[in-house]
Amino acid sequence: MDEKIKRLKEFIDKSNNIVFFGGAGVSTESGVPDFRSKDGLYNQHDVRFEKYQPEYLLSHSCLVNEPEVFFEFYRQKLDTHGIEPNAAHKALAELERRGKLKAVITQNIDGLHQKAGSKTVYEIHGTTARNYCMRCRKSYPADYIFKSSDPVPRCDCGGIVRCDVTLYEEQLPEDAVSGAINAVYNADMLIIGGTSLTVYPASSYIQYFRGRYLAVINRTPLDLRFLHAETVQINDSIGKVLSRII
Repeated sequence: MDEKIKRLKEFIDKSNNIVFFGGAGVSTESGVPDFRSKDGLYNQHDVRFEKYQPEYLLSHSCLVNEPEVFFEFYRQKLDTHGIEPNAAHKALAELERRGKLKAVITQNIDGLHQKAGSKTVYEIHGTTARNYCMRCRKSYPADYIFKSSDPVPRCDCGGIVRCDVTLYEEQLPEDAVSGAINAVYNADMLIIGGTSLTVYPASSYIQYFRGRYLAVINRTPLDLRFLHAETVQINDSIGKVLSRII
């Protein structure tokens, strides 16, 4: 492990355009549950929602056709207010402050990277930190949905106020996707952490990497031999590993 940590530090020292690509494993260390693990949101037994498929509860169809069900699930399961960034978020923000890290690409929707101080963050699945009216597009603060006493939060114009999260059946945000792909393509080092790379199309973006150094920090191994780069793979807590580097 010490040799791998040393090699990771050497990669970082030699790089000036580092990009981080992360998933749910980054935020689970803050207490945010993931979706698909045995203890994830999709496997939590709740009698209120047991007749629904998990993907439906976070779909555009559910939002439009059964908004009361959508917002009950959203309020119960996706409230990350009060959750604080962990060591991984803080280390990445520090790498950016030092001029090493140029972008964070995250599949998470909790806004913890920005809360830790990261500035350039591509949220390819959107975020719970922004809300807007589906009718007039008026913006609302992050806690609006959770503080609203109405089963379905409403705008002054009468429209539904929804989260700026990419739901099932919706297209990923174009600006975030193009920014993420461009960042990966121009990076001289790519750090992949806290993701199994099973969520498509986000997982495909790493194929654009043409840099020299690749680091994988994940509790389970990933086969990334198709990325022709000098590689170090560390199967441990991402917060623990990055804390030793920064």
